[in-house]
Amino acid sequence: MFNNKSILITGGTGSFGNKLTEFILRKYQPERLIILSRDELKQYEMQQVFNASCMRYFLGDVRDAERLVQAMRGVDFVIHAAALKQVPAAEYNPMECIKTNVHGAENVIKAAIANNVEKVIALSTDKAANPINLYGASKLVSDKLFVAANNTVGKGRTRFSCVRYGNVVGSRGSVIPFFKQLIAQGVESLPITHSDMTRFWITLDQGVNFVLKNFERMQGGEIFVPKIPSVRIIDLAAAIAPELGTHIIGIRPGEKMHEVMCPADDSHLTVEFDEHFVIMPSIRLFERDCNYENDVLGEIGKPVTGGFEYNSQNNPQFLNTKQILEFNE
Repeated sequence: MFNNKSILITGGTGSFGNKLTEFILRKYQPERLIILSRDELKQYEMQQVFNASCMRYFLGDVRDAERLVQAMRGVDFVIHAAALKQVPAAEYNPMECIKTNVHGAENVIKAAIANNVEKVIALSTDKAANPINLYGASKLVSDKLFVAANNTVGKGRTRFSCVRYGNVVGSRGSVIPFFKQLIAQGVESLPITHSDMTRFWITLDQGVNFVLKNFERMQGGEIFVPKIPSVRIIDLAAAIAPELGTHIIGIRPGEKMHEVMCPADDSHLTVEFDEHFVIMPSIRLFERDCNYENDVLGEIGKPVTGGFEYNSQNNPQFLNTKQILEFNE
């Protein structure tokens, strides 16, 4: 699907962008693979690893609408990964979060339509479901913008969908690198927010594979949610450092005890497949008639029961300490 195509990744110098680039170069022969980000140092470092002839490194910010229009010329597929993601930073700098996560999403949509891009997938987060912090709320707005963009495009060819998943194992800013840093400093115990806290858990490889597969599945307007395991944070600490104790520091501002990916309020829109869920658009898409229960790959789903909620506490799959270590390898 991606052979001889031009692909652009916003925020492409992040953990996800690096892994996605590695995967695409290994499996496909794209005409161009464009990395758009605002960090010249990370671009320089990434160029030392990925320097294939198809690679293009564009300095730019999703806040800059004109630059996005330039960057998307001749592009077939866009993966929108750029975002401000740190919950405390977003709470303290709310307008900066909104400029990137909301206005940036709007700019990506307009640039994609202006350039007749074929397909766009925006990365979302479990924090966008029933959000209680600004980061989650901004990503919920972003999700709504991308779904509604399928009407904005009118009879044009561009299609927009979202992918929503949970914590990524080992990504920058995640808890495992933080725990390992504390262990290297010689701490006697690891800080735990709450002994009952749970989180969804996914590897970078799984996240990348899921995003790319959904370019094949998507009809436009869906929010794709993978079926992934949960972890108890206290089990995570025990797996990383079984010889250390833990101490409770309390839930931080904007944190949930458990994360949600398919809210109960969206159960009437949620379709379950063997390996994922699809949350259908809550609005009518006027220029097409999509059957989201039977996707273009021939996968057949079924509506969930009323009031169904997919959260990290009621998840039927939990990782034990041994599985957590295997997951983190």
